[in-house]
Amino acid sequence: MTPKKKILFLCTHNAARSQMAEGFINARHADRYEAQSAGNEPTEVHACAIEVMAELGIDISSHRAKSLDEFDDLTFDYVVTLCADVQESCPIFPGGKKYLHHAFNDPVPNAGEGAPCASFRRVRDQLREWLESTFDRH
Repeated sequence: MTPKKKILFLCTHNAARSQMAEGFINARHADRYEAQSAGNEPTEVHACAIEVMAELGIDISSHRAKSLDEFDDLTFDYVVTLCADVQESCPIFPGGKKYLHHAFNDPVPNAGEGAPCASFRRVRDQLREWLESTFDRH
């Protein structure tokens, strides 16, 4: 059996985008991948990220925001940054074999606009589409 490839998803606060990406990979592609996520300024997993993932049957309620420091001695097959905004201090992690970047807007600042959690649903759906097209090929 081929060992699973390891993925580290990064964004600034490890509160939404990277948490949702970790959840998708571990729920839908656990046969080939093992995902983790972290941030350089971790806060806490946003309630809307938990809610919109649960709508798809993916439970990330036990996830916690993690610091990059927790992974210092590890290597990953893929290190994926998800930051979109130049004001964000997107994390850098030296322990990757291959680096990917795809910009996704941070849904947290828009969480209160319109329907509750609507910005999270948009980002969730964009993430799902990108993850499927990217990691189904590898």
